[in-house]
Amino acid sequence: MKKKVIVVDDEKDIVELLAYNLKKEGFEVDYSYDGEDGLKKIKAGRFDLIVLDLMLPGIQGMDLCRRLKSSEETADIPIIMLTAKTEELDKVLGLEMGADDYITKPFSVRELLARVKAVLRRSNEKIKSEKLIGIGELEIDTEMYKVSKKGVPIKLSATEFKLLVYLIQRKGKVLTRDMLLDAVWKDEAYVEPRTVDVHIRRLRAQLEDDTARPRYIKTRRGIGYYFEDNL
Repeated sequence: MKKKVIVVDDEKDIVELLAYNLKKEGFEVDYSYDGEDGLKKIKAGRFDLIVLDLMLPGIQGMDLCRRLKSSEETADIPIIMLTAKTEELDKVLGLEMGADDYITKPFSVRELLARVKAVLRRSNEKIKSEKLIGIGELEIDTEMYKVSKKGVPIKLSATEFKLLVYLIQRKGKVLTRDMLLDAVWKDEAYVEPRTVDVHIRRLRAQLEDDTARPRYIKTRRGIGYYFEDNL
């Protein structure tokens, strides 16, 4: 079955370019030119991935991303954010809102297609490990892709889930950003080390009672991160 992608961007030339190339790669493609229409289509359809522009008429891309990630019916759909802005703050904000990746305009079609395939691969990839992991107040079901804390479900993206399980499976071991990039993002050529920091911060926001004094995911200054072994 073909994977369904929706492109939400107000620049018709870009929409046509992406739709043409995504279809060539075997994807089913829909599109929208503004945030409000995009939101309606996403909620009405069953999409496997969203390519979302940051600057949109109606609902802005950042707000649309936030709405989609806070809704149970759309929270699991991966999002690649498109932006003409190059400021680091915008990239980080997009990731912190829940976007799975970002790409800055102008971009090459080849790069965007590589990002689409990589994000979908991460979303669909199964983690081979013990089915249930109980650690501290957390319970992780690696087959159902579920995480709970004190019995309360926690919503994580596919990338956040994979990063969490990778850290837990190596608890007590300090892992550098490069090690985490190699393990979780694998051969993606366009991912920056800062992406690891953003995903760690998002995990802490979900798992920790006090992000300033994390219980689970610790930082070894100047080296990397580790999952606490003594819980």
